[in-house]
Amino acid sequence: MRSTRYALIAGAAATALLATSCSGAGAGGSSAGGDSINVLMVGNPQMEDIAKLTKDTFTKDTGIKVNFTVLPENELRDKVTQDIATQAGQYDVATIGAYEVPIWEKNGWLHELGSYADKDKGFDKADLLKPMVQSLSGSDGKLYGLPFYGESSFLMYRKDVFAEKGLTMPEHPTWQQVADLAAKADGAEPGMKGICLRGLPGWGELGAPLTSMVNTFGGTWFTKGWKAQVNTGGFKEATTFYVDLVRKHGEAGAPQAGFTECLNGMSQGKVAMWYDATSAAGSLEDPSSSKAAGKIGYAYAPTMKTDSSGWLWAWAWAMPKTTKKADAASKFMLWASSKEYEKLVGEKLGWPRVPAGKRASTYEIPEYKKASASFGDITLKSIQQADPANPGTQPRPTVGIQFVAIPEFQDLGTKVTQEISAAIAGKTSVDKALNDGQKLAEDVAKNYK
Repeated sequence: MRSTRYALIAGAAATALLATSCSGAGAGGSSAGGDSINVLMVGNPQMEDIAKLTKDTFTKDTGIKVNFTVLPENELRDKVTQDIATQAGQYDVATIGAYEVPIWEKNGWLHELGSYADKDKGFDKADLLKPMVQSLSGSDGKLYGLPFYGESSFLMYRKDVFAEKGLTMPEHPTWQQVADLAAKADGAEPGMKGICLRGLPGWGELGAPLTSMVNTFGGTWFTKGWKAQVNTGGFKEATTFYVDLVRKHGEAGAPQAGFTECLNGMSQGKVAMWYDATSAAGSLEDPSSSKAAGKIGYAYAPTMKTDSSGWLWAWAWAMPKTTKKADAASKFMLWASSKEYEKLVGEKLGWPRVPAGKRASTYEIPEYKKASASFGDITLKSIQQADPANPGTQPRPTVGIQFVAIPEFQDLGTKVTQEISAAIAGKTSVDKALNDGQKLAEDVAKNYK
């Protein structure tokens, strides 16, 4: 029943997306020739790097031309859902994550990839971190996504600013300590705000840090019995705290600020702290693009009622069942997730920029250990201790730390975060935003009771 219901939901969502999604540059339909593939990917720094490196390395060695379409995260999610849900077949490879893989595998939309990895002796599937493998596996235990990079979340802060202001960051801060520090760091330098927290609507944008905060405040989207909890308890406390913190000490233009905007703000010295993905550290420590390189300290994800609160995510390469280029597509994905590619990035672009968080061996490479001395260990430990099955203070009906692993969450999370973003902008109240969100969550819960 759930599979049938999801097919109907996905079909309706995809129909709507056909009318609204933005098209990216660089890719047409999946062409008949075997020497080119179309790849759709999110516009994060690691993806921008591979787009630059592919032609003179992978294409030169294999003869396979790769046409990249790179989109902002929200547009990427719309576009990839549109293409795969409608079986349009425009792309041979797409970046999706730990939320989509198990759901889309159940619907029969993805190629199994573990067998390709097993056949490639140089890939070393056993080297992949266990949490990454688990999050990208289907109900049959097989791998349906090859991780490009993995991440948890942590708190980043300007060590020099803190030292100048006489501030001390605990290794394991509480959210109240973070709020107090944000107030004291606000205005430490001309134009500098105390903290950056995502305010851009989207279940994977604002929804990610907010939901991880909800967990540690003792809240949840749904109880184990599928009772919606959006306008009550820890969910309400966390959201009120989040909105209040951003409005008082957050970045300029917060309602439009997502991962990319916060990364730019931290890199350019516009904020003193930032709570977000561990994968951001590689860009922050790159002196060619970050004014803050070498000046940043890292602390574990802030908590309140739980021992830890870091999320778990992987941006991974997936192959839609519709591709007619499975051989060429698999060669690209295996290369893009390989030790060989990590070494290429380190040597060509600098070791901080290696797409890490997916392989145990990465953290033993001497050059990478040196480059990631300030953030590598905390990243690995945060990934290893993340618990998608039990991220809060009470039992959950399904897995997921910064998301709820049901098909409807893509729409639910986005709509609720639109309301909360409006509260950050001062256009509505937190109470109204959450009351509206509660009704939406209750409608979803009816499908599972």
